[in-house]
Amino acid sequence: MTQEEFKKVLDERGYSYKLEGDKIVVTHKGWVFLNSLETLPSGVVFKNGGNISLEFLTSLPPGVQFRNGGYVWLHSLMNIPPGVQFGNEGDVHLDSIFGEEDGYFPDWSGNIEGIDSKRLLNKMISIGLFDRR
Repeated sequence: MTQEEFKKVLDERGYSYKLEGDKIVVTHKGWVFLNSLETLPSGVVFKNGGNISLEFLTSLPPGVQFRNGGYVWLHSLMNIPPGVQFGNEGDVHLDSIFGEEDGYFPDWSGNIEGIDSKRLLNKMISIGLFDRR
């Protein structure tokens, strides 16, 4: 998906965004439901005020950032390249990657007590553990 195609989807659904250099920053105040998408362009930053639902997204390009005010649902995601960052306020759901019943990353049995689960997730992403291309 190109950035132009992504901006068209955001416009059609009434989700506000701004351009910052080569990035599209989603600034919508509430939840963002983009369940029909299977891909995103690079350079997308989610700074919306609520949850993000990307349930049928199968891959992410490097550089996508989640800085939203809620949860992130990525049920069908199969890989996460280095450069993707989760700084969202809620939990992250990665059903296809972890294969656990509900896919909540904080409930993953490999988490380390005393280490924030998203900090661990971001470290794992940065060293390429989920880059299965």
